[in-house]
Order: sequence, then structure tokens, then C-alpha cells
Amino acid sequence: MSKQNIETSGFTLAKGTRLKGDDFFEVKVMDNITVAVVCDGVGSASLGAEAARRTGHFLVSSLKNRPKSWSMEKSIKHFIKNINRVLHLESMQDYEREELVTTLTLVVIEGDRLYGANVGDSRIYLQRGNTFLQLSSDHTMDEKGMESVLTSAMGLEEDISPYYFENNLRAGDRILLCSDGLYNELGDDVLADGLHMGASYLVRKASKLHNDDLPDDTTAVVIEIKELDPRLKLKQSDLIIQESYKKGEEIDGYRLIKPLIQNNRTWLCEKKGVQYVIKFAPFEAMDDEVILDLFVKEVWMAKRLKAGFFPKAVIPKKRTHRYYIMSFVEGVSLNEFTAKKTLSVDMGIELAQFLLKMSQFLIKLDLVHGDIKPENIIVTKRKEKLVFKMVDFGSIIEAYSNVTRAGTPSYLAPERFEQAPVTEQTEIYAIGVTLYEALTQKFPFGEIEPFQNPNFDKNPKHPTKYNAKIPDWLESIILRAIETDTDKRYHNYSEMLYELNNPAKVKPYFDKNLSFIERNEKMVYKVGFIVMFVLNIVQLLMK
Repeated sequence: MSKQNIETSGFTLAKGTRLKGDDFFEVKVMDNITVAVVCDGVGSASLGAEAARRTGHFLVSSLKNRPKSWSMEKSIKHFIKNINRVLHLESMQDYEREELVTTLTLVVIEGDRLYGANVGDSRIYLQRGNTFLQLSSDHTMDEKGMESVLTSAMGLEEDISPYYFENNLRAGDRILLCSDGLYNELGDDVLADGLHMGASYLVRKASKLHNDDLPDDTTAVVIEIKELDPRLKLKQSDLIIQESYKKGEEIDGYRLIKPLIQNNRTWLCEKKGVQYVIKFAPFEAMDDEVILDLFVKEVWMAKRLKAGFFPKAVIPKKRTHRYYIMSFVEGVSLNEFTAKKTLSVDMGIELAQFLLKMSQFLIKLDLVHGDIKPENIIVTKRKEKLVFKMVDFGSIIEAYSNVTRAGTPSYLAPERFEQAPVTEQTEIYAIGVTLYEALTQKFPFGEIEPFQNPNFDKNPKHPTKYNAKIPDWLESIILRAIETDTDKRYHNYSEMLYELNNPAKVKPYFDKNLSFIERNEKMVYKVGFIVMFVLNIVQLLMK
């Protein structure tokens, strides 16, 4: 479930006058799944709270990185049992009694599917229309007057059997996770009526019943499904994935003309006299769900990004094969365009403006391109003027995604080699390298091969060493964009774009290791020339 289709809220208050309680909650909305956890620490305040925090962090992190071959049910049960065993054994070893003890409610949303589990008496509810239903099962005593006594909790025993369930989701569904401090104060009717107001409203409502002096820690997490992930429909479509395609073959009225890349999955095609680009899913997507998910994501991105920076993309309604269609942009890639001659300074400025404006468009959607480089930029003509188009929808990802070294090594910011997420700053670095290469036919730190660990200790040569036509202000912008020190690199696209549009306001850039003479080379030559000229005049006068 993507961030655009889901809304979450979470809130907790400690009991009485305490500043911090034993409850813990965490909600993590990721690209493919959403994970929410509520834990109510049991026992002594410090260790109950620690058990709640550790359980929550462990489960969110483990589910985020779960093995792709594991089912969600296997993953949830396995990770719950793992952290339970750790808590129990650590308690017995350090205290010889159960001290690290907490309740647990956990939900995972993937596509249109809700997965849940609980241990103890914290609860999970689902609201659908006029229905408000408890999905979890309380692990408490059945005897009257003993309802608050737990029969199971995380860390209470070495082995555990969590209550597990699955359900389909619909647009408009709301899910509530809460500790017993909430549902003991507010009945089902009150919870259902106030759920649309969010977690903070519910917890504060419970607190007001006791004049803000709660008898127990109280926590709520609310998840609202705005709409089902549109990628789900794309994935579930029953479509053909053919092993190979041939010239002249016709697919849903599109006649294949020639492959555009070596893997023969992207073709120039023609329909009713108009040329298009057709991109087919990799054949491996037949059996590999990860590859299928990546292609579905690419198709969804291509359809979603309706802007002049990119070729127009459509998904034919009556397609029989798994593919999508793009408008054919007649032109050459930027690396082909600059193969024999560097880009002119004016076009270099236009290229920088194009890349920054394209990146600004994406970041408004919480997206980054992820693989900015000359190979993915097409130079084409519009009304006899050269313009740029950006391609490769497959690399576009959500900003701050932890994709490690995904992308092309020579354009990766130094921090990306340390598994830093993709951000505006890492994209600015890629833009800077692209400009440097287009204007000089060189890489600032040399060409970097896959799996190579490059050395960024040495400062790159100033681009004017290779291309004297580059003005000083533009050189300063390029060098600041490829600065290895993130404190000195532009932080936002808008900063760099402002300086591009206001050359007079660009401050000179100096390498920290350059000598005074190297930093002021032109001035030194001028002063030297004047001094030599004056000395020559003096010598003539003295003769």
C-alpha cells in the first residue's frame, strides 16, 4: 500500500502524572507494505517499557527486510517467536524471573490484504461501513473478576503461540490498534464513532473521562485505507509474458519494427501509421514475483507521471500481453549527442534547468528518478529547437528509499556507497556529474565500475581545465553539486536552480586543499604581469 493511498495516526499518554509510560507504538508505511505495532509493557516500569520498545522495533525492522520467499504468515509467526524467546531467556538469565514482558498487536498491509497477530490483551479492530469488529483475541482469564489477568504475553514463556488472522481490505476501511487502557475506558460504540477523528482524539477522549489523570497507559494507532493500491490491479491481470518477440510480429495491433535495447524487451512499433515504443515485462517475471513487482511498479510510475519531462505512457485497456506503450521520441541519447563534441555552455545550462525542474516535479510526489545520467536523457527537437526528455521509468522510486547502490556507479553520490537512501542531495550529485561529463567528456572522479569501492579523497579537476568556455559561475555550481561533503553540497533542487537563474549571485567555489595561488590563479597572473611590466619600465628608466 503506497503512501498516497493510506493515512495513519498514532498517539499515547502515560497514566497519572507520569511523563512516560510503558506503552510503545510504531507505524511504518513503506513502498510495498505497511507495518503497525502497539505494545503494552507489563511488569516493572523500566523493563516492561524496554520489552515493548524492543519488540516493536524488532518486528518492524524484520518485516521490512523479510526473505522474499517467505509467506507473510510464516514471517509474522517466525519473528514474533524469535523476539519472544530472546526476551524470555534474557529475563531468566539476568533476573531469574520474567521481567521483560509486554503485550503485542501487529498488523501488516500488503496490497489488498490485511495480516494480523496479537499476544496478550491489546486489541485490533476493523471498521467497515457500519460494522465495527474486534479481529484480535484476548489472552486473558475467563473467570469472572479475573478478566485482566493475562494468560499469554511476550517474554512470559520461552515458546509462544500468537493469535494470527488474515482479511481482505476495501477502500474506506479503518483499522484500530490499541492498548487495554483505551478500550477499558471507551466502549465499542464510542470507539467506532470517533475512529475517523484519529488516534489523538480517541486517547484524549479517554483521558478527559479522568480529568487528564488516566488510570493506565493509553495508546491508539489508526490506519485508514483511502483507496486500494492501483498496482494491485495491474499485477493481478491475467496477461501473457512471452519468452521472445520477433520483428514483424503483431501484438494487439502493434507491429514490432526493431528492438531498441539488447534484451529485446523494448521495441519500436507501429500502429495505424504512428510509431510508438512498447516495453514488455521480463520473461523471468513469469516465475519471479520480485521481478513482476518491479515491472508492475514501473508501469504504474509511467502511467502516473504525466508531464512534459517524460514520454507519454499508456496502458492499453484490451492488452493481452504484459507491456505498456510510450510515445516514440525521435532523437539520440545525450551520451551519443556528446560523443564527438561537448555540449555548448548554453545547452549545458538548459540541461541543468531541465533536470532540476524534472526533479522538482518528482519530489512533489515523494519520488526521485534514481538513475540520472546521459544515457537516460534523450536530445530531441521541438519546433526546430533542441530539447531534452527523460526516460527509464523503472528507476523511479520513493524518496529516502533504502536501495543501497541501485543506479549507475559513476553517478552515485559517495554516501550512496555507504547504503545511504536516495535523497534530493544524492540526485543533485548525479545532476552535477551529468553536467560535468556533458561539458567535458570526463568523469569528475573517473569512471566507476560496478561493485567497485571508489576513492573520493582527491578533489576533481575543475571542469574549466577541460573546457575553457565554461564560465566561472557555472563551474562553481557544478563543483558545489558534486561536493563529497554533504554539508557543502546543495541541499535542495531550488538552491541550485536559483543560482543557475542568477549567475551574478553565485559565490566562487574553492577546493579546501587548494593553495592561495591555485585558488586565485588568474589574479596571480595579472599581478605578476603588472609587476614584471613595472620592473621593466624601471630598468629602462635607470639606463
